[in-house]
Amino acid sequence: MSDEILIQGLELPVRIGVPEAERAAWQVLRADIRLKLARGFDEMADDLSETVNYAELSDAVKALAAERPRQLLETLAAELVALVLNADGVMEVEVMLKKRILPGTDFVAVRMHRIRESQA
Repeated sequence: MSDEILIQGLELPVRIGVPEAERAAWQVLRADIRLKLARGFDEMADDLSETVNYAELSDAVKALAAERPRQLLETLAAELVALVLNADGVMEVEVMLKKRILPGTDFVAVRMHRIRESQA
């Protein structure tokens, strides 16, 4: 199945960075989130309870990102992937976090992809 939900460019206010001074100030990361669900879109019968409420999921992602300071984008990516993969109906997730930090670049990014383990 190739049906996906994409959340592109979600703004995440965070305190992140290796130097303590960088973590002291709020920054805005951009997150791209790709979800594959247990059901195809054609199986949802136009019923929100049959899919992922992406507004609620986006709010949960923002809340987790703002929860505490972190040094590494990698740490935040792993936490966000775990959160999203735990949502009902999500079978696969990819998160890419983008940070504007290096001069002469559009952004630095990390990407993490996980598939839910089958539940036996």
